[in-house]
Amino acid sequence: MAEAPENPKHTIAVLVENKFGVLSRVAGLFSARGYNIESLSVGETLDPSVSRMTLVVAGDAFVIEQVMKQLHKLIDVIKVINLSEETHVEREMLLIRVNAEPAARAEILRVVDIFRAKVVDVTAASYTLEVTGEESKIEAILELLRPFGIQEVVRTGKVAIARSPKMRLRRVEEKLGKAAPARPASQDPRVVGFAD
Repeated sequence: MAEAPENPKHTIAVLVENKFGVLSRVAGLFSARGYNIESLSVGETLDPSVSRMTLVVAGDAFVIEQVMKQLHKLIDVIKVINLSEETHVEREMLLIRVNAEPAARAEILRVVDIFRAKVVDVTAASYTLEVTGEESKIEAILELLRPFGIQEVVRTGKVAIARSPKMRLRRVEEKLGKAAPARPASQDPRVVGFAD
């Protein structure tokens, strides 16, 4: 018998008023309807009166539509965006403490280098590493470090941001009457990490 396909994960950004009890109301909305929040990150925005929640929820189109509608109904919610429907950048952070026997230290440091991770703490018996990236990168480094003996893992939830349209920068410069010099994106400090 074939297994039912797993529901796709959706990343939802929610701007809310930065007030006491808002997180509880959002979490209550999910639990009351039997939906599971797979990941949740919350932080203040540039405006201290507004917080941004980044939620990861698994579900089919109907479930996600219901989640979006229910979130819109909450009085403290300002805006709801399904980032999965847009091009976006998402990251997650992992702190991991791994056994670091003297014979294995060089190999662990090679893995750290390959994944562009950082060693943030060292003891006689362990390394604590910081890894930032997409979920697939986090899962891959965990698999490679498992044979060394993982002592503890702490993961943040996903954070995500929609990509800006490529044309926006050019339009702003045109409005200001500036002609931007043509230079490769790799040398342009305004578009660091922007994939063409």
